[in-house]
Amino acid sequence: MNKHEKIKLVEELAANAHVALNSVQFDGWILRFSEGHTGRANSISVIYPSSFDAEQKIPYCEEMYAKQNLPCIFKLTDGNEELNDILTKRGYQVVTPTDVCFWNISDINMPEGNIIFFDKAEKEWLSAYFKLEGFGEKQQNIYRRMIEKVFVNQKYVAIKENGEIIAVASLVSEGDQMLLHNVVVDKNQRGKGYGRKVCNALLAKAKECGIKTCWLQVVIDNVPAYKLYESIGFKKEYTYWYMRKKL
Repeated sequence: MNKHEKIKLVEELAANAHVALNSVQFDGWILRFSEGHTGRANSISVIYPSSFDAEQKIPYCEEMYAKQNLPCIFKLTDGNEELNDILTKRGYQVVTPTDVCFWNISDINMPEGNIIFFDKAEKEWLSAYFKLEGFGEKQQNIYRRMIEKVFVNQKYVAIKENGEIIAVASLVSEGDQMLLHNVVVDKNQRGKGYGRKVCNALLAKAKECGIKTCWLQVVIDNVPAYKLYESIGFKKEYTYWYMRKKL
């Protein structure tokens, strides 16, 4: 696959993992709406060719998001530099640049410990995830509705210590490709190797299932997470970023 094909593959996989409550297809752009919960589920994905001029399309998008009382945010990737320049001239600025990294799964062993796997987002896993993320009632409600829309293959993992879940992660997969996401460790247990353990557990399980390549997304300035993933073997493939109007 060339770089554009890889971007398309991963962006589609990520969209299938983090499904918006509502979406609108507009000339190759996908407008996603989820009541403001997360940037990915409330932004415009630009991964397909367009027929119309971007200058004509942007006002329509801004109007659509204004009707939902949401800011108009574009999610761009490498290859969208021309649209990036157009948006910059219209007063948009870069927000949350994120690297997309991959690892061709090789030698990895299932770590020891009290590790629990789930084939779906069961109540025990969700309750722990919400607690670790600090989600309020509104965020929990939106996330539950979003996760019910996930139809691709899924796997969830949790690590327990002294009867409590202290780390979680999940994956979605299509064919022999997977996306690792929702990696969260109890803030009081960070720096003790649980992040690595929960990732390795899911990667080892994925290898057992025949998955060959793992993708993940990491915010560039999240230095601890970036160092962890690099130490496992992940390498950068491309970058995405959001464009949002200056307040």
